[in-house]
Amino acid sequence: MSTAFIFPGQGSQTVGMGKALADNFHGARAVFEEVDAALSQSLSRVIFEGPEAELTLTANAQPALMAVSLAAVRVLEKEAGLDLSRDAKFVAGHSLGEYSALCAAGALSLSDAARLLRLRGSAMQAAVPVGAGAMAALLGVELDAAREIAAAAADATGAVCEVANDNGGGQVVLSGARAGVEKAMEIAKERGVKRAVLLPVSAPFHCALMQPAAEAMKDALADAAIARPRAPVVANVTAAPASEPEEIRRLLVEQVTGAVRWRESVAFMAGAGVTKFVECGAGKVLAGLLKRIVPGVSGISVGAPGDLDAYRAFV
Repeated sequence: MSTAFIFPGQGSQTVGMGKALADNFHGARAVFEEVDAALSQSLSRVIFEGPEAELTLTANAQPALMAVSLAAVRVLEKEAGLDLSRDAKFVAGHSLGEYSALCAAGALSLSDAARLLRLRGSAMQAAVPVGAGAMAALLGVELDAAREIAAAAADATGAVCEVANDNGGGQVVLSGARAGVEKAMEIAKERGVKRAVLLPVSAPFHCALMQPAAEAMKDALADAAIARPRAPVVANVTAAPASEPEEIRRLLVEQVTGAVRWRESVAFMAGAGVTKFVECGAGKVLAGLLKRIVPGVSGISVGAPGDLDAYRAFV
């Protein structure tokens, strides 16, 4: 096996995502119906029709993106013969995408994944008052330099500022208190970083300020049924595979405050023999990052009916 299946995170959502899958395939439609039932809400209506402001709410965006990813997986299973236990060397997801990966691999039920992501989104939003936190992407910077910038900003302001995502291709995201992140943007420019961009997010994800959300997830995950996945899941916080249910439970809690080590995760999978990556769900963000992380690998995105033929030819 030389293929890994990867799942996108927040920021990939768009109104209308997954609708063509639901319109054309019963298996995809069933995913959205089950998620709606699990949440006692017509989340599918928000996904397919908007408004965008409602879809973008963290508590909606997280289960919504998972639903679209799982709809794509169900279509691949039914229409293209996908069997993750046979065809996937690894699965991995970016932040909330890790839940999508676990669900696709059978470690979490679809209903549990939806409910956990609804709680995760709500708890992350509640952890920090709106406007008190911020996130910024530094472009054209390596991880060690970004860490030094974050530390300098934290020292200068006394405010939290940490690396949240190491996305690869010279893109590192910082997260923390607004004062710390804004200071980091100033320092980055002084140090010659190509660009520093404030991100349009409603909370500072993947930093120490998310500790209240981590506690909420620890309680929720303690009661969640987690099975051994059909393919090893490369975890965000370790950039290494995990298959034992108790380890997965612990890593999902650590993930709330820990950095998403995406560059290292992709590099690990490539180093273990993966040459093809299939992004399942909304957008093409992860497929776009691949070649900037590991030259020579190839990737495609599957999120619409028209992607099926490309998938069949790819694998």
